[in-house]
Amino acid sequence: MRFNFSTHSAAPTSTTIPTTTQANGGEQATQPLKKAIEADPDSLDSVISNPQSYPITIVPNRPTSYYGLSQNGKPFPRQPSCRSRNFRPGSMRRVRRRAVFKNGDCNVVQKHLQRRRVRFLQDMYTTMVDWQWRWTLLAFALSFILSWLFFALIWWLIIYTHGDLEEPHLPENQEESGWAPCVSAIDGFTSCFLFSIETQHTIGYGVRTTSPECPEAIFMMCFQSIYGVMSSAFMAGIVFAKMTRAKQRAQTLLFSKHAVICQRDGTLSLMFRVGDMRKSHIIGAGVRAQLIRTKSTKEGEVMTQYFTELEIGTDDSGSDLFFIWPMVIEHKIDENSPLYNLNATDMLQDKFEIVVILEGTVESTGQSTQARSSYINTEILWGHRFDPVVLYNKDLQAYEIDYARFNETTQVDTPLCSARELNEIYKIQEGFRTPETTFTMRQLSHNHSDQAS
Repeated sequence: MRFNFSTHSAAPTSTTIPTTTQANGGEQATQPLKKAIEADPDSLDSVISNPQSYPITIVPNRPTSYYGLSQNGKPFPRQPSCRSRNFRPGSMRRVRRRAVFKNGDCNVVQKHLQRRRVRFLQDMYTTMVDWQWRWTLLAFALSFILSWLFFALIWWLIIYTHGDLEEPHLPENQEESGWAPCVSAIDGFTSCFLFSIETQHTIGYGVRTTSPECPEAIFMMCFQSIYGVMSSAFMAGIVFAKMTRAKQRAQTLLFSKHAVICQRDGTLSLMFRVGDMRKSHIIGAGVRAQLIRTKSTKEGEVMTQYFTELEIGTDDSGSDLFFIWPMVIEHKIDENSPLYNLNATDMLQDKFEIVVILEGTVESTGQSTQARSSYINTEILWGHRFDPVVLYNKDLQAYEIDYARFNETTQVDTPLCSARELNEIYKIQEGFRTPETTFTMRQLSHNHSDQAS
């Protein structure tokens, strides 16, 4: 709200009232007494002279370009506003750096780890499972190609030392010379490479075969066959583990884009929505929420990442969910809540993050899964309520879930004060009296009756 103060005066009016005073000689002298008469408390002058008397914010002068006018006075198209309805002039938003992204990834980077590579290589299986898919597929391909080349080189050395690559001992001259090679149909490194592939994967085209002439060739054939089975099983296990790990199942678990705050049964509540896109349910689903906020101890220690567990639940079933359709998770802002003293303006000015965690067992695979998300202060809508998404379809004779309205909210009347202030208002409206107040009222009533008698 903006006011032009050029035509208004903030000075209060005054009037002269004649009064009589006693002079030194005993004579009475008449002197004017100026008595200030305050302006009407509802007038604009009263508001300007006493800004604390009315909940109004005075915005300083701003250039004309701010209100849609250029320097020459011509209007220019206004840009769409991205301000929230909860934003007030004069307030400053403090956005916390996320610890958990909306997709569930943790915003954590590690450094100065001692013997990091050695420790990771000792747990090679987990390291490769945690790799990104491009690195896993690259390692999968290189493990076969390099092993083929390595064994092809060994086969070529065996054949070369045996003399099978000499001109009279080549395959086309073996009938004339009567030469018995270690491996038939080998005439160079390329044929050794093809024989390495056939041996490692037991393809067996029937052209190149080993003979009993070279014991070292028989041993190498057995060793490469064993290595091929083990390497295939190892890489297949890594790929299977990456495809079936819990993180992939969590991609179909949904969290609402925003959290909301509104009244439920006369109490302010923080709410967010969770849903599952699959028909296979999450068995034993449970949900948790933690508040990350800066806290100062009595000793002066400042803990910038202080976790506080929030008591949450859905309806009257607690935090254990029968997760068959999207559900609204609620946190009642009561005396035990860390959000008890925050009002709508404090939500924008404060700096915190609410991390929500959904855990359970996948019905189809029996593996545990965990989905994570977070809400910072600017992602909490004050005075909103989630729209229903579950309706009964009479044609299908089943409950129908409309995920197009999963993030939809409706604005509702909600007090902008904190939960503590709201409770105090309710106590006053209900005629609440503390024991001290009750004792004082009874004492005054007793004294009044004694004086009357």
